Amino acid sequence: MPTSTLERPRTPVRATELHAHASADYADKLAQTQALLQRAAAHFQPLTQASSLGAEDVAITHLIQSLALNIPVFVLDTGALHTDTLALLERTQAHSRTPVRVYQPVHESVIQFVRDQGQDAMYQSIALRKACCAIRKMEPLARALAGQTAWITGLRKEQSDARAEVLLHDESEVASKNLHKFNPLAHWTWGDVWHYIAEHEVDYNPLHDQFFPSIGCAPCTRAISLGEAFRAGRWWWEDEAAKECGLHVKK
Repeated sequence: MPTSTLERPRTPVRATELHAHASADYADKLAQTQALLQRAAAHFQPLTQASSLGAEDVAITHLIQSLALNIPVFVLDTGALHTDTLALLERTQAHSRTPVRVYQPVHESVIQFVRDQGQDAMYQSIALRKACCAIRKMEPLARALAGQTAWITGLRKEQSDARAEVLLHDESEVASKNLHKFNPLAHWTWGDVWHYIAEHEVDYNPLHDQFFPSIGCAPCTRAISLGEAFRAGRWWWEDEAAKECGLHVKK
């Protein structure tokens, strides 16, 4: 398993204390986000929110529920999530006002992949890592989105260069899949996200307190150090340009 040469943070700090700094136009962005969610719920049914249970997604779920919108949530349980993520999933299901659906990979496909390639195959090549993502994420995502007219994600422009062109309302898949995509936090900063979480006391993944800004499967996620890029802890052994699993890659 590849390891990072960077020193891990030793003392956990509450992410709300460290990151909660609203931008000057936060109020305008919040109003824009609320209006977008209301418009999506009114004109696109059925629609659903995709949640990785990261900071952006728990903020969106809270916004949806505070606005009493008919937007259920789905989570992809890949079979390789952190225990802290699974614990947050249980709490979210227990307290949510809207349905929280969980989609898992086809068990036989996972077993076959591990039998043929080994449990650490993702470290051997980008092709094998993406094959693992296809089984654990892409196929369950297709089931989660079947029959939907739109979905909501936590993508933000600030997250990476690959996401710098994220749109509030992405219609790029309408022609091929009749599927609209809404990214209500597209213009939010990391400080805006945490300001919202702190202000509303939103439950969040404690891994964020351990310097995990972006949280995926346990074998493919690590903490980052000061000065590293937002998604540096995802597939850190790969080239920066390859750091997407496929969920949000446009064909």
